[in-house]
Order: sequence, then structure tokens, then C-alpha cells
Amino acid sequence: MTDIQTMDSGTRRKTELRCFILLAVVLAPVLAVALVGGLGFSIWIYQMFAGPPGPPM
Repeated sequence: MTDIQTMDSGTRRKTELRCFILLAVVLAPVLAVALVGGLGFSIWIYQMFAGPPGPPM
């Protein structure tokens, strides 16, 4: 594997662009959906045991 400091300018730019696209287009949306889905799932499981929110009837 080549070191990032020994790459020429064009190769380094392409590598950085690929890393940015991976992070911005793939990883960030997947992570956001996973976090929101996990939070919703945990609230749903909690409400199965504790009951829905609101005043007791």
C-alpha cells in the first residue's frame, strides 16, 4: 500500500475524492438511518413493557 505523502498530486486528489464520496454518500446516510431506526426500535421495545406515554388511566 502506498503512503499518502508519497503520492503525486493527481493520485492524492483522486484518493481524497473517493474517500469523501464514500463518507458523504454512503456512510453518513447509512449511519443516520441506523441511529434513527435503533432509537425508534428501543422506544418501541420500552413501550411494550412500560406502556404508552401519557397519564395513567
